[in-house]
Amino acid sequence: MIPHDPLPFPFPFPFRRTRVLFAAAFLAAAGCASQHQKLSPENVPAPVRAAVAQRFPGAQVTSVEREKEHGRVVYDYELNQDGRKFETDVLEDGTLLEVEKQLAPADVPDAVSRAVAAKYPRAKVREVMEVDKVTAGRETPDHYEVTLAGGMAGGKEVNVSVDGRVTEETAD
Repeated sequence: MIPHDPLPFPFPFPFRRTRVLFAAAFLAAAGCASQHQKLSPENVPAPVRAAVAQRFPGAQVTSVEREKEHGRVVYDYELNQDGRKFETDVLEDGTLLEVEKQLAPADVPDAVSRAVAAKYPRAKVREVMEVDKVTAGRETPDHYEVTLAGGMAGGKEVNVSVDGRVTEETAD
């Protein structure tokens, strides 16, 4: 036990408990931070670049990050194509996993609009992204990400299923 530490410390190191906890928290945060690495597009593997160029011809890359998801390396792209925002996740071998497409207000399904209006009547919809899962090269709508502004829901991102159920809420 360290004399100036009011709580017993099980290790023989001359550190206060708070210093050890701070160091552990710092190391954990550093480990998490290394999971997302911003890259320039030219530093992305060729199969990934080729897959993105094929799916989004002429698109402008606004951001690309290398991430680790479920033990796999995934490249997370944000793009603009013909004035529309897209996001996509791509494996190192060039396999597309997911494509997110920005929707114009007129293209948002009624079930999604009704679900959001019912749960957040005072919020304004800032953006809606259709999230498609990609299987064997085929994109299938999985859910919608709705970003809200104003009211008590301002700054929230809400996931809505294709049948109009709010399934998740996160701070933007």
